Amino acid sequence: MLRLFSFLFLLALLGCRQEAATDTAAAGPPTAKKEGRTFEEFGATREDPYYWLNDPTSPEVIQHLEAENAFCEQNLAHTQALQDELYEELVARIEQQYQSVPTKQNGYWYYARYEEGDEYPYYCRKKDNMAAPEEVLLNVNEMAKGHKIYRLFQYFVSPDNQKLAFLVDTAGDLRNTLYFKDLSTGGLLPDQVSNCSFGGAWANDSQHFFYSLNDKTVRSYRVKRHALGADPGQDAQVYNEPDSTFSAFVSRSWDDRYIFIGSGSTTSSEAWYLNAGQPKGALKVVQPRQKNLEYQVESYTGEVFHIYNNHQAQNFRISTAPVGAPGLSNWKDVVPHNPDVYINGFTVRAKYLVVQERTKGLDKIRVINRQSGESYYVDFGEEVYTAGMYDPNDEFTSDSIRYDYQSLTTPRSTFGYSLATREKALLQQQKVGGGFDGTLYETKRLWATAQDGAEVPLSIVYRTELFRQDGSNPCLLYSYGSYGSSSMPYFNSSVISLLDRGFVYAIAHIRGGQEMGRKWYEDGKLMKKKNTFTDFIDCGQYLVDNQYTSTEGLFAMGGSAGGMLMGAVTNMRPDLFKGIIARVPWMDVISDMRNPDLPLTTLEYEEWGNPYEKEAYDYMLSWSPYDNVKPAAFPAILATGGLNDTQVLYHNPAKWVQKIRENNTGTEPVLFKCNMGAGHAGESGRFASQKETAMIYAFMVDQVGALAD
Repeated sequence: MLRLFSFLFLLALLGCRQEAATDTAAAGPPTAKKEGRTFEEFGATREDPYYWLNDPTSPEVIQHLEAENAFCEQNLAHTQALQDELYEELVARIEQQYQSVPTKQNGYWYYARYEEGDEYPYYCRKKDNMAAPEEVLLNVNEMAKGHKIYRLFQYFVSPDNQKLAFLVDTAGDLRNTLYFKDLSTGGLLPDQVSNCSFGGAWANDSQHFFYSLNDKTVRSYRVKRHALGADPGQDAQVYNEPDSTFSAFVSRSWDDRYIFIGSGSTTSSEAWYLNAGQPKGALKVVQPRQKNLEYQVESYTGEVFHIYNNHQAQNFRISTAPVGAPGLSNWKDVVPHNPDVYINGFTVRAKYLVVQERTKGLDKIRVINRQSGESYYVDFGEEVYTAGMYDPNDEFTSDSIRYDYQSLTTPRSTFGYSLATREKALLQQQKVGGGFDGTLYETKRLWATAQDGAEVPLSIVYRTELFRQDGSNPCLLYSYGSYGSSSMPYFNSSVISLLDRGFVYAIAHIRGGQEMGRKWYEDGKLMKKKNTFTDFIDCGQYLVDNQYTSTEGLFAMGGSAGGMLMGAVTNMRPDLFKGIIARVPWMDVISDMRNPDLPLTTLEYEEWGNPYEKEAYDYMLSWSPYDNVKPAAFPAILATGGLNDTQVLYHNPAKWVQKIRENNTGTEPVLFKCNMGAGHAGESGRFASQKETAMIYAFMVDQVGALAD
């Protein structure tokens, strides 16, 4: 899921630069002189005419980005009242005072809550039961003061319940700082570690903490062990991953018996384990890495490991192996492979094994009696939905789970579920303000036929009284389509603002995701990547042909690798779309993938292909959005980026927009908004982030005019 998140940049790249020929008061768009760089690759030349924009240290580049922002603001100035109206709607639907359903861990109940007007949460706990006094572990509102970006991604409570480790990013580049807090005094400890990745694990002594570090490309590559009170510069190295196509991680087992250290690429993985009571002990391998063997390990009883794996199982299986001899030769199936059912998660109880499955694009939860082998499925009762189960507590003998359920018309709902009686209880449902009434909307599952005959599912939703199947409704079609990340039909309260203005909202479950199983992903990567783009186009064409919308009302939106999808479909079918929303889009595929010093590059050879191999290079070059812009009447375009983005560097949208303008034979606006202080995920506050959404929605509503009335 590599280009789903963010990383930071970069070395200063060679190339010619020129001051951006622009004036913030000028009527025309900012222009960049076509001075760049010529590459000699496989006996041919490839031009990058705007290569100078790759340098974030150049004052001329910063000036150009600021001019782009001024031009975008200038072009959208007439929509400011609409943006304000949309922003108020979006914020009104956010539950001002909110508290999550508590989960139990080591004698405490943990939860997060928001107070009215707060951008950030309070992380809290209560001992034994929810009637006990509240202990605020982290007041993120207070911690975030003075920071434009403040993302507290994870925290880890020590086994003695007295210490806290947590990871914070204040730049948007995912180079986290690791902090430690003494919960008995409430004070921060002097121990700090910079440039950390995600994940972490306490040893049972509550004195040693395992964490991972980033390399210069923001690849998690090294696991270290820190002793509280010691100099972090002297922390012992536990594991180092030398293969630049693999990244390392660390976690603590569900039953708290083991520390797991793993390393994985797109198609292979390897894991080691360490007794959590012996933090200085030697690592033991579970199964040495093999090409195309992926596995994940969990411990529930300390006697056997449960191993989620794809050994001779494209859609994965669940196996067990003895802790003392956990290698592949000892794996025994407890849930065999099923070519028609994709397994994507599980949990174990004393009497039950609960499996998360996906069939034909829909989530299912299967409950298996571990003694009798009998099984059943949790009943959801809706046509289009998504659901995911999780552990509500750390008690192995419990016969209950929780699951979240939602659909395009049903807000996120958390249920408690008895595995024995099959009874469920609604514990919490997302409160949606602004007068939302789910009965006013209808959701459906549709199927579009792809060019090669594959049936591609679509999920759609619309406001019933405003929908006419005559092509008159505008439509926003969204997808992602990479890394096996599925675009599931989650409830999205912001979309209501479009539905209430007559829009249809649709999600295309295209190849490259795993909505239809592992093969669905594998048929949308490497030398089959173009299936992702043609599937999306075929879904858009289906909506037009069946009069859910028209080419004068169809908008496409995607972000990151989904933004790359936007670039590809814009090149392939500019006539199909009224507008394109490309959020932090990855466009300069060849240049980025041929620079191993950039974040993510080497990790992604198994996703896109190795550009140093001619066959892969030629194929990527044939679809790379930046390299395939040709003269056309392009639809209206709004692209976004972040100067601190380390996953999709800002120059991707910046250069792509220039090339689009250069080749545009039409008159629709082509705009670029670059957040000069944020990374891949944009603003960090729950309200601040709504401003960009309001801008994007105003752009679309303005484009269709009377169609949205």
